Amino acid sequence: MEYCFVKKIFDDLWIQPAAGDAGGALGAALVAHYHHFGNPAPIKGKRDLQKGSSLGPAYKSEQIEEFLKKYKLPAEKFETDLLLDKASDLLKAGKIIGWFHGRMEYGPRALGNRSIIGDARNPEMQKKMNLKIKYRESFRPFAPSVMYDKVHEWFDIDCESPYMLLVANVQEAKQRKMTSDEENIWGIDLLNILRSEIPAVTHVDYSARIQTVHPDDNKRYYDLINKFYEKTGCPVIVNTSFNVRGEPIVESPLDAYKCFMRTEIDVLILENFILYKEEQPTFHDDIKWQEIYELD
Repeated sequence: MEYCFVKKIFDDLWIQPAAGDAGGALGAALVAHYHHFGNPAPIKGKRDLQKGSSLGPAYKSEQIEEFLKKYKLPAEKFETDLLLDKASDLLKAGKIIGWFHGRMEYGPRALGNRSIIGDARNPEMQKKMNLKIKYRESFRPFAPSVMYDKVHEWFDIDCESPYMLLVANVQEAKQRKMTSDEENIWGIDLLNILRSEIPAVTHVDYSARIQTVHPDDNKRYYDLINKFYEKTGCPVIVNTSFNVRGEPIVESPLDAYKCFMRTEIDVLILENFILYKEEQPTFHDDIKWQEIYELD
Protein backbone atom coordinates (compact mmCIF):
# COMPACT_ATOMS: atom_id res chain seq x y z
CA MET A 1 0.00 0.00 0.00
CA GLU A 2 2.70 2.46 0.99
CA TYR A 3 4.64 1.67 -2.17
CA CYS A 4 1.59 2.41 -4.32
CA PHE A 5 1.17 5.88 -2.86
CA VAL A 6 4.83 6.84 -2.71
CA LYS A 7 5.35 5.84 -6.35
CA LYS A 8 2.03 7.40 -7.42
CA ILE A 9 0.99 4.28 -9.31
CA PHE A 10 -2.68 5.07 -8.65
CA ASP A 11 -4.57 8.33 -8.32
CA ASP A 12 -6.65 6.87 -5.51
CA LEU A 13 -7.31 3.59 -3.72
CA TRP A 14 -10.30 2.29 -1.78
CA ILE A 15 -10.45 -1.06 -0.01
CA GLN A 16 -13.65 -2.55 1.33
CA PRO A 17 -12.78 -3.09 5.02
CA ALA A 18 -14.30 -6.58 5.29
CA ALA A 19 -12.91 -7.80 1.97
CA GLY A 20 -13.03 -11.49 2.87
CA ASP A 21 -15.76 -14.09 3.30
CA ALA A 22 -17.60 -11.69 5.63
CA GLY A 23 -17.92 -9.22 2.78
CA GLY A 24 -20.35 -11.58 1.04
CA ALA A 25 -23.08 -10.55 3.47
CA LEU A 26 -22.62 -6.89 2.58
CA GLY A 27 -22.60 -7.72 -1.12
CA ALA A 28 -25.83 -9.71 -0.81
CA ALA A 29 -27.50 -6.84 1.05
CA LEU A 30 -26.43 -4.36 -1.62
CA VAL A 31 -27.68 -6.59 -4.43
CA ALA A 32 -31.06 -6.90 -2.71
CA HIS A 33 -31.24 -3.17 -1.99
CA TYR A 34 -30.41 -1.95 -5.48
CA HIS A 35 -31.51 -4.76 -7.81
CA HIS A 36 -34.33 -6.59 -6.05
CA PHE A 37 -35.96 -3.54 -4.44
CA GLY A 38 -34.92 -1.11 -7.18
CA ASN A 39 -33.48 1.61 -4.97
CA PRO A 40 -31.38 4.23 -6.78
CA ALA A 41 -27.63 4.11 -6.38
CA PRO A 42 -26.16 6.97 -4.34
CA ILE A 43 -24.21 9.71 -6.04
CA LYS A 44 -20.54 9.34 -5.30
CA GLY A 45 -18.81 12.34 -3.84
CA LYS A 46 -15.21 12.79 -2.79
CA ARG A 47 -15.59 10.76 0.40
CA ASP A 48 -16.12 7.09 1.19
CA LEU A 49 -19.82 6.17 1.14
CA GLN A 50 -19.44 3.36 3.67
CA LYS A 51 -19.01 6.08 6.31
CA GLY A 52 -16.85 4.34 8.85
CA SER A 53 -18.50 0.93 8.47
CA SER A 54 -20.67 1.38 11.58
CA LEU A 55 -23.22 -1.22 10.49
CA GLY A 56 -23.57 -3.35 13.63
CA PRO A 57 -25.83 -3.21 16.69
CA ALA A 58 -26.05 -0.23 19.04
CA TYR A 59 -27.33 0.16 22.60
CA LYS A 60 -29.37 3.11 23.79
CA SER A 61 -28.54 4.97 26.98
CA GLU A 62 -31.61 3.43 28.62
CA GLN A 63 -30.33 -0.05 27.86
CA ILE A 64 -26.92 0.77 29.32
CA GLU A 65 -28.57 2.13 32.46
CA GLU A 66 -30.72 -0.97 32.78
CA PHE A 67 -27.62 -3.17 32.48
CA LEU A 68 -25.79 -1.19 35.16
CA LYS A 69 -28.75 -1.34 37.55
CA LYS A 70 -29.28 -5.06 36.97
CA TYR A 71 -25.74 -5.88 38.09
CA LYS A 72 -25.50 -3.01 40.62
CA LEU A 73 -22.42 -1.57 38.95
CA PRO A 74 -21.18 1.85 40.14
CA ALA A 75 -21.07 4.32 37.26
CA GLU A 76 -21.56 8.02 36.67
CA LYS A 77 -23.42 9.56 33.76
CA PHE A 78 -22.20 12.75 32.06
CA GLU A 79 -23.37 15.02 29.29
CA THR A 80 -21.33 14.42 26.14
CA ASP A 81 -19.14 17.54 26.34
CA LEU A 82 -18.16 16.86 29.94
CA LEU A 83 -17.65 13.17 29.20
CA LEU A 84 -15.20 13.99 26.39
CA ASP A 85 -13.39 16.42 28.67
CA LYS A 86 -13.01 13.79 31.38
CA ALA A 87 -12.04 11.05 28.90
CA SER A 88 -9.32 13.21 27.33
CA ASP A 89 -7.96 14.01 30.81
CA LEU A 90 -7.83 10.29 31.58
CA LEU A 91 -5.93 9.60 28.35
CA LYS A 92 -3.50 12.40 29.12
CA ALA A 93 -2.95 10.90 32.59
CA GLY A 94 -1.88 7.60 31.05
CA LYS A 95 -5.09 5.66 31.70
CA ILE A 96 -6.25 2.95 29.33
CA ILE A 97 -9.91 3.23 28.37
CA GLY A 98 -12.39 0.70 27.07
CA TRP A 99 -14.44 2.85 24.67
CA PHE A 100 -17.96 1.61 23.82
CA HIS A 101 -20.15 3.85 21.68
CA GLY A 102 -22.67 3.69 18.86
CA ARG A 103 -23.06 0.94 16.32
CA MET A 104 -20.45 -1.78 16.26
CA GLU A 105 -17.97 -1.73 13.38
CA TYR A 106 -18.44 -4.09 10.43
CA GLY A 107 -15.19 -5.81 9.62
CA PRO A 108 -12.11 -6.97 11.52
CA ARG A 109 -10.95 -3.57 12.83
CA ALA A 110 -12.16 -1.55 15.79
CA LEU A 111 -12.62 1.98 14.48
CA GLY A 112 -13.66 3.94 17.55
CA ASN A 113 -16.91 2.25 18.56
CA ARG A 114 -15.56 -0.90 20.24
CA SER A 115 -12.00 0.19 20.96
CA ILE A 116 -9.36 0.18 23.66
CA ILE A 117 -7.61 3.55 23.55
CA GLY A 118 -4.57 5.18 25.14
CA ASP A 119 -2.00 7.96 24.84
CA ALA A 120 0.23 7.41 21.79
CA ARG A 121 2.94 9.62 23.36
CA ASN A 122 3.38 7.29 26.33
CA PRO A 123 6.52 5.13 25.87
CA GLU A 124 5.10 2.42 28.15
CA MET A 125 1.68 2.21 26.49
CA GLN A 126 2.53 -0.40 23.84
CA LYS A 127 4.06 -2.81 26.32
CA LYS A 128 1.31 -2.29 28.90
CA MET A 129 -1.50 -2.85 26.42
CA ASN A 130 0.12 -5.96 24.97
CA LEU A 131 1.11 -7.69 28.20
CA LYS A 132 -1.66 -6.63 30.58
CA ILE A 133 -4.69 -6.32 28.31
CA LYS A 134 -4.22 -8.15 25.02
CA TYR A 135 -2.05 -10.87 26.67
CA ARG A 136 0.36 -11.18 23.79
CA GLU A 137 3.98 -10.38 22.99
CA SER A 138 5.10 -6.91 24.01
CA PHE A 139 6.52 -6.03 20.60
CA ARG A 140 3.18 -6.12 18.75
CA PRO A 141 2.57 -2.66 17.25
CA PHE A 142 -0.68 -0.76 17.70
CA ALA A 143 -2.46 1.47 15.22
CA PRO A 144 -2.90 5.22 15.58
CA SER A 145 -6.25 6.97 15.32
CA VAL A 146 -5.54 10.45 13.98
CA MET A 147 -7.74 13.40 13.08
CA TYR A 148 -8.16 13.34 9.29
CA ASP A 149 -7.24 17.02 8.97
CA LYS A 150 -3.99 16.54 10.92
CA VAL A 151 -2.78 13.25 9.42
CA HIS A 152 -0.39 14.88 6.93
CA GLU A 153 1.37 16.68 9.79
CA TRP A 154 2.21 13.43 11.54
CA PHE A 155 2.39 10.78 8.80
CA ASP A 156 3.77 10.65 5.28
CA ILE A 157 0.42 10.16 3.60
CA ASP A 158 -1.82 12.53 1.66
CA CYS A 159 -5.14 10.70 1.75
CA GLU A 160 -7.63 9.34 4.26
CA SER A 161 -7.33 5.82 5.67
CA PRO A 162 -10.64 5.34 7.52
CA TYR A 163 -10.40 1.56 7.88
CA MET A 164 -6.89 1.22 9.28
CA LEU A 165 -5.67 -0.45 6.09
CA LEU A 166 -2.94 1.86 4.80
CA VAL A 167 0.62 2.01 6.11
CA ALA A 168 2.85 5.07 6.06
CA ASN A 169 5.89 6.35 7.89
CA VAL A 170 5.75 8.82 10.72
CA GLN A 171 6.77 12.22 9.36
CA GLU A 172 10.52 12.72 9.62
CA ALA A 173 10.05 15.83 11.75
CA LYS A 174 8.25 13.68 14.34
CA GLN A 175 10.81 10.87 14.26
CA ARG A 176 13.61 10.41 16.74
CA LYS A 177 16.81 9.20 15.12
CA MET A 178 18.87 6.56 16.88
CA THR A 179 22.20 7.42 18.43
CA SER A 180 25.39 5.68 17.31
CA ASP A 181 25.22 3.41 20.36
CA GLU A 182 21.61 2.53 19.62
CA GLU A 183 22.54 1.67 16.03
CA ASN A 184 24.57 -1.25 17.40
CA ILE A 185 21.63 -2.71 19.33
CA TRP A 186 19.84 -5.62 17.71
CA GLY A 187 17.09 -8.13 18.44
CA ILE A 188 14.34 -7.62 20.97
CA ASP A 189 16.22 -4.75 22.64
CA LEU A 190 15.43 -2.58 19.62
CA LEU A 191 11.88 -2.35 20.94
CA ASN A 192 13.04 -0.27 23.89
CA ILE A 193 14.34 2.53 21.66
CA LEU A 194 11.96 5.46 21.25
CA ARG A 195 11.35 6.02 17.54
CA SER A 196 9.16 9.11 17.50
CA GLU A 197 7.02 11.54 19.45
CA ILE A 198 4.29 8.88 19.34
CA PRO A 199 6.26 5.73 20.30
CA ALA A 200 3.21 3.60 21.16
CA VAL A 201 2.18 3.51 17.49
CA THR A 202 5.56 3.69 15.75
CA HIS A 203 7.03 0.40 14.52
CA VAL A 204 10.78 -0.26 14.46
CA ASP A 205 10.93 0.87 10.81
CA TYR A 206 9.10 4.14 11.65
CA SER A 207 5.89 2.92 10.00
CA ALA A 208 2.33 2.89 11.33
CA ARG A 209 -0.98 1.38 10.17
CA ILE A 210 -3.13 4.49 10.14
CA GLN A 211 -6.78 5.13 10.90
CA THR A 212 -7.94 8.61 9.97
CA VAL A 213 -11.03 9.81 11.85
CA HIS A 214 -13.55 12.15 10.22
CA PRO A 215 -16.45 13.83 12.05
CA ASP A 216 -18.84 12.85 9.24
CA ASP A 217 -18.15 9.20 10.05
CA ASN A 218 -17.70 9.19 13.82
CA LYS A 219 -18.22 12.61 15.37
CA ARG A 220 -17.87 11.55 19.00
CA TYR A 221 -14.58 9.75 18.40
CA TYR A 222 -13.26 12.68 16.36
CA ASP A 223 -14.32 15.11 19.09
CA LEU A 224 -12.55 13.00 21.72
CA ILE A 225 -9.28 13.06 19.78
CA ASN A 226 -9.71 16.76 19.10
CA LYS A 227 -10.20 17.41 22.82
CA PHE A 228 -7.01 15.42 23.52
CA TYR A 229 -5.25 17.47 20.82
CA GLU A 230 -6.34 20.75 22.42
CA LYS A 231 -4.79 19.65 25.71
CA THR A 232 -1.60 18.01 24.43
CA GLY A 233 -0.88 19.29 20.92
CA CYS A 234 -1.05 15.68 19.72
CA PRO A 235 -3.96 14.63 17.44
CA VAL A 236 -3.05 10.93 17.68
CA ILE A 237 -4.18 8.23 20.13
CA VAL A 238 -3.68 4.47 20.30
CA ASN A 239 -6.59 2.38 19.05
CA THR A 240 -6.82 -1.38 19.37
CA SER A 241 -9.83 -3.67 19.27
CA PHE A 242 -11.85 -4.09 22.46
CA ASN A 243 -11.03 -7.73 23.18
CA VAL A 244 -8.26 -9.95 24.40
CA ARG A 245 -6.28 -12.14 22.08
CA GLY A 246 -8.30 -15.12 20.86
CA GLU A 247 -11.67 -13.54 21.65
CA PRO A 248 -13.97 -11.63 19.27
CA ILE A 249 -14.43 -7.89 19.64
CA VAL A 250 -16.98 -7.11 22.35
CA GLU A 251 -20.50 -6.49 21.11
CA SER A 252 -22.72 -5.81 24.13
CA PRO A 253 -22.33 -3.85 27.39
CA LEU A 254 -21.96 -7.18 29.19
CA ASP A 255 -19.17 -8.27 26.84
CA ALA A 256 -17.44 -4.93 27.40
CA TYR A 257 -17.72 -5.15 31.17
CA LYS A 258 -16.34 -8.70 31.27
CA CYS A 259 -13.32 -7.69 29.18
CA PHE A 260 -12.86 -4.60 31.38
CA MET A 261 -12.80 -6.66 34.56
CA ARG A 262 -10.74 -9.56 33.22
CA THR A 263 -7.93 -7.28 32.09
CA GLU A 264 -6.06 -4.26 33.39
CA ILE A 265 -8.10 -1.67 31.51
CA ASP A 266 -8.36 1.29 33.90
CA VAL A 267 -11.66 2.85 32.85
CA LEU A 268 -14.74 1.70 30.93
CA ILE A 269 -16.88 4.23 29.08
CA LEU A 270 -20.26 2.86 28.00
CA GLU A 271 -21.90 5.59 25.94
CA ASN A 272 -22.22 8.43 28.50
CA PHE A 273 -21.41 6.35 31.59
CA ILE A 274 -17.93 6.17 33.12
CA LEU A 275 -16.91 3.18 35.25
CA TYR A 276 -13.65 3.16 37.21
CA LYS A 277 -11.95 -0.14 37.91
CA GLU A 278 -11.23 0.60 41.57
CA GLU A 279 -14.92 1.29 42.26
CA GLN A 280 -16.22 -2.00 40.85
CA PRO A 281 -17.43 -4.89 43.04
CA THR A 282 -15.48 -8.11 43.24
CA PHE A 283 -15.61 -9.87 39.88
CA HIS A 284 -16.15 -13.61 40.26
CA ASP A 285 -15.28 -14.64 36.72
CA ASP A 286 -11.63 -15.52 37.27
CA ILE A 287 -10.74 -16.69 33.76
CA LYS A 288 -7.03 -16.24 33.22
CA TRP A 289 -6.76 -15.41 29.52
CA GLN A 290 -3.03 -15.86 29.37
CA GLU A 291 -3.45 -19.50 30.47
CA ILE A 292 -6.08 -20.21 27.80
CA TYR A 293 -4.53 -18.64 24.73
CA GLU A 294 -0.91 -19.45 24.00
CA LEU A 295 1.22 -16.76 22.44
CA ASP A 296 1.97 -17.11 18.73
